[in-house]
Amino acid sequence: MTRDEINVFLESLHNLRDRTIVIVDFGNVDKWKESLGWSVGIQELARLVKYFAQGKKFLRRFYYGADYGPDERSQNLTNWSRAILDRADMNGFTVIRKRVKYIRDQAREGGFDKKCDLDVEITIDLIKEKENYDTIILFSGDGDLITATSFLYDAYQKKCFVFGARNHIGREVYDAQELGGVEKILYTEDFEYRLRMNRFR
Repeated sequence: MTRDEINVFLESLHNLRDRTIVIVDFGNVDKWKESLGWSVGIQELARLVKYFAQGKKFLRRFYYGADYGPDERSQNLTNWSRAILDRADMNGFTVIRKRVKYIRDQAREGGFDKKCDLDVEITIDLIKEKENYDTIILFSGDGDLITATSFLYDAYQKKCFVFGARNHIGREVYDAQELGGVEKILYTEDFEYRLRMNRFR
């Protein structure tokens, strides 16, 4: 999409802002930097998200792991995890977090593999909040979430727009677009001028 096309697209959603839920699976979004070569800035992301869901913070939802380190008894977030969660909150998101699990893996450097999947929490929230929105803006190319958005489309006519980096979009997302469960796929690369952290440096 060109910048003019993006502006037209954003304008087309203007009247839907009070009935739009935005889901940011930031663990997924953060991985996009592997192919993008740049990171999506949380402040920049929040500015864009407010075009879609303005005024209702509970409809601007940010999902991310709370990392307390490998000690299961620890109550202290790692500095990195705290910074991400605090920044999301300060920028107007409702933050949903889940403790990161450390799984022993001797083959991996450091001896642990980290795991934190929030797909179930996202799915439950989409169903729980279904009376409060008509449109879903999903920042995640994870095909596992398409089961939920397709159900919401079939059962309740909820439209879904998916944001994802070109190399991080599951086959299920493209299939759902063909079947109507995904209205449109939006490529993060096209929105670089809005989403890139420190883009002017």
